[in-house]
Parts: sequence; structure tokens; C-alpha cells
Amino acid sequence: NAYNEISVGNKIVQSYTLEGHMLTRFKKLLDDSFNLAMFVTKSAGVLSPITHVLTAIGVALVVGFGGHFIMNGTLTSGNFVAFMVALLMLYNPLKNIGNNFTGLQVALSAMERVFEIIDTTPLIKGSDGTKTLARIEKGIQLRGVHFGYNADIEVLHGINIDVPIGKMVAIVGASGGGKSTVCSLITRLYDVTSGEICVDDVNIKDYKLQTLRENIAVVFQDNFIFDGTIRDNIMMGRLNATDEELATAIESAYLTDFIETLPLGLDTQVGENGQLLSGGQKQRVAIARAFIKNAPIVILDEATSSLDNRAEKVVQTALDELMKNRTVIVVAHRLSTVQNADKIVVINEGVVAEEGRHDELLAKQGAYYALYMGQFQKIGE
Repeated sequence: NAYNEISVGNKIVQSYTLEGHMLTRFKKLLDDSFNLAMFVTKSAGVLSPITHVLTAIGVALVVGFGGHFIMNGTLTSGNFVAFMVALLMLYNPLKNIGNNFTGLQVALSAMERVFEIIDTTPLIKGSDGTKTLARIEKGIQLRGVHFGYNADIEVLHGINIDVPIGKMVAIVGASGGGKSTVCSLITRLYDVTSGEICVDDVNIKDYKLQTLRENIAVVFQDNFIFDGTIRDNIMMGRLNATDEELATAIESAYLTDFIETLPLGLDTQVGENGQLLSGGQKQRVAIARAFIKNAPIVILDEATSSLDNRAEKVVQTALDELMKNRTVIVVAHRLSTVQNADKIVVINEGVVAEEGRHDELLAKQGAYYALYMGQFQKIGE
């Protein structure tokens, strides 16, 4: 694990000149591992001479008692020899049991950890709901939603949000206020503590989980890119998509020019978590993946917040294409990306502070106005 951390995090290690610290840490872990291995080896080594000594004592006792029984006529010499041969045949199996005891203990310990994970019951089961979500006609409704990642700390305190079909609703607010949590709840990565989230006035828990998620495409701030080719990653959106649909997704995500510069084109390997791609290229691959899924609901969870201005412009253009004719929920840090939303919802400290259109909220000079002024210093800048 330490080796993997140092390898994957090599940029941080080099940027912060942590080579010496990491080398010392790695050597300590190696020493601890070596000492543990030596302890196990010594413990296993003790078993072998103990087995030999116990076996020798056992044979001596058998010979002593056997001779005594032969002398008083209780046992014949032939029976004694047969018993001795059988006893000596047991010697190697018993020795092997002792030699393999340590390995057996390690295997049992590993099996215990593996079965602990296998036996874990998922909190959210795909078989819970019975209804099939074929199409969405009204939209998404959050009604009195309370949620906490643990029992002690509640993140959302009675959230009410209505996302009409075909509209764009933006969720903004201070960091840590619960914006991204709303997205996780809509896709049932977590379940609400109380209240309900509905699609077309039906609680999402009543839908089959697979059919719910088939209708939602999500683009995150830091999208995971699988080790493989660009083609493989885009096709993850819909594995049975046609070549024509793939080409349309690439064009819509503004990936065409980039792919044409690659010698292997779509079949270019991207490396583990897309390490051979830039941040903007990763985002456009993720957008193409969302395009090819062709879901009626699109959730954009701070999809451009980690990009520089140049990359953001290209990615935002691709996102604008993705949002056409779809129901869209946008979680945004940069307010410039959501000014044209049909509705902006401001969430601060787990509650809806206010909602409305951009110009309406500015006129109120409330929570949204404060956020806006904090980013632009003056209206219209």
C-alpha cells in the first residue's frame, strides 16, 4: 500500500520534496514487515523440533510399553511390529501439519476478512423497488429531505426543491453546505434519513434502482477514467451503443480535434485513472460518456470548477450541448456558469436560503447576492 501511494502520488512527493520523508517511512515499514516475517518464521521453526522431540518420546513410550506387554503375553511380537509400522507412517503427516500450521493460520485470518466483506449487506439494494421508470413526464421533487452521513451530524435539514421536466435548476452555495449531497441522494448513492425524493411524484425507493439510474447521467468534478482506451471509457456510458452514436457523442463533446491528433485515435490508451489525459480532456471524455448514455436527466456536479479558464470554456461548450432538451441539475461554484438557469437554489448550511432566477435573486440582495458580489466584486463585472 505504501509503495502504491508513493508511486501514484509521485507528483506530490516531488513537488513538496518529500523524497527523504517517504524513504524513511518506507524503510520503517519494510523493517516492521521484516521483523514480523522473522517472528513468524521463528515461531514456525520452533514447531519442527518440538514435533521431532514429541515423536521420539512417543516412540520410546510405545517401545517400552510394547516390550512389557510382549513379556507378559498380552501382545504378540507380530502385532507390536504392525503397530510400530503404522505409528511411524503417521510421523510425516504429523510433521507436515506442524510445518503448515502457520500458513494455515494466515489463510484462515485472510478468509475471515474476505468473508466479512462478502457477507456485508448493502444498505441500498437494487431489488427494493418494484416499479419501472420508463420515461419522466413531470420532473424531480425533493420534499422535506433530511440527511446525515452518520447519525451524529446532519448535513441537510428539510430541503425542498422542485426540478420541472425540461428545465435547468442550479444549486449554489458555500462550500460544505450540502450541494453535492443532493446529487448523491437523487441517484441513490445514499438514502435520505427522512423526507422523500420523488420522480413524477413517486418515491425513488419504489423504482427499481437500475431503471432509476438508467435515466440519469452524471458528470462529476473529478470523473473516474478507467484504465483502457478512450473508446472503452466512452462506451461505458452504454455498452451496446452503435458506431454512429459513438461518433455523435465524440463530436458533441468536442473531442474530435483532440482524437485526430493521436496516432491510435480512439484506441489510445489513457493509463490508470486517465493519467495521460489533461483535466479538460478527462472532462470531455466524461461528457461523451454522458452523451452516449442519452439519459433524460443530467446532473453536473461542479463539472468545471477544477479547470483553468481555457479548458473551462471548451468543456462548458460541450456541457451546453449535453444540456439541450434535457432536465438538468447543476451544482456550481462559479456563478457565471448558472446565470441562465431557469431556477437557482441557494443552499447554505443544509437549508434552502432562497431560490429564483438570477436577476430576481440579485434584486433581493440576500444570500445569492452575497455570493455573487464575493466572486465578481460588483454587479455586471
